[in-house]
Amino acid sequence: MSKAGRHGGEHAPMRLFRNIAADARRSVRRRAARYLAAGMSLLPILVVAVVVLLDVTAGAAMPWLPLLAAGPALAAATNGPRGVVCVGLIALVVGVALAVGHAAPAREPAAVVSALLAVTSASALASALRRRRERVLAAVRSVAEAAQHAVLQPVPDTVGPFQVAVRYSAAAAEARIGGDLYALVPTPYGIRLIVGDVRGKGLPAVGTAALVLGVFREAACDEPDLLAVVARIERSLARNLGPDDFVTAVVVGYPRSGDLEIVNCGHAPPLLVSASGEVGAVEHAHSAPPLGLRALSGQAPRLQRLPFAVGDQLLLYTDGVTEARDHARAFYPLAEGVARHVCDEPARTLTALHDELLAHVGGRLHDDAALLLLRKNTSDDPACVPSCCEAAV
Repeated sequence: MSKAGRHGGEHAPMRLFRNIAADARRSVRRRAARYLAAGMSLLPILVVAVVVLLDVTAGAAMPWLPLLAAGPALAAATNGPRGVVCVGLIALVVGVALAVGHAAPAREPAAVVSALLAVTSASALASALRRRRERVLAAVRSVAEAAQHAVLQPVPDTVGPFQVAVRYSAAAAEARIGGDLYALVPTPYGIRLIVGDVRGKGLPAVGTAALVLGVFREAACDEPDLLAVVARIERSLARNLGPDDFVTAVVVGYPRSGDLEIVNCGHAPPLLVSASGEVGAVEHAHSAPPLGLRALSGQAPRLQRLPFAVGDQLLLYTDGVTEARDHARAFYPLAEGVARHVCDEPARTLTALHDELLAHVGGRLHDDAALLLLRKNTSDDPACVPSCCEAAV
């Protein structure tokens, strides 16, 4: 039995345990985030309480009363306008009570009250503006993510003789929208797929990814030669990209049984996993420039043929995977991770890889990461694969 078969059989309970543990960790992280958010909203009240404690301990009101303004000021960053006003009112009542209790001159409490009213009003305005910016940013991100999801159409689990799995992880915070791209198209010339990465981030990168995928899907159905598909994408990018923009990509075709065609345009080399479980990079003897830079380099991409037998798997990925670093700035060892987690089900393999990748970086990626795993199950003729191009006619 192959290594992949052993992983798919006798280690199934261990994989189930890892999946349950990963779900439990995610649940704990979500609950901790909710509790932390609730605690942050109570922090301004805690500041007011600390000021009261200092007053009671020191026995003199006026030196500590100005610190009450820290309550509504802090609430502007953690609460809404109503929360800011509530904290300000609490601080105001507490300040007046402390001043009266210590029989302070009327002029001094009046100055503190005026300062609290001014700080509370300014903080409430700042909180309202912050909430408005957050709503606008959330709307923009929602539209951008919807656009990106529309561009990255779902890939079927089974296509002809292949099992396919895809895992895409958007990065966190401001880098959530990126230019990673992938697509798989059944054509009259066999299965064709692409995985790539657009230089840059944000909506311009999503637009470039949409351009590349649109040209690829059309050319894959029209061109019998895989190099002609790449040339179509290159011509389109040359007309539409800026001088400093480019796209790294790997384009793969399956024109006949037992043989893969690969064109690598400046992208990370795919990983080939043999039926026996051995993992190796598919290095190309002749490097080619990224798409969009051919005119500057003068180098044309070349076709590489790769034997691909039943049980073999091909992993394509973007640099968000291999450039992910841990706290010690060490890169994620993708080939070693594949060797540890490879099994007969691509979806399980990618789930295990993704969980390990998140654990390596501490739970949050700082760049988009895409993984596409192709496994050959049978020796069916590629010509028998239903073509989406033919179905559309």
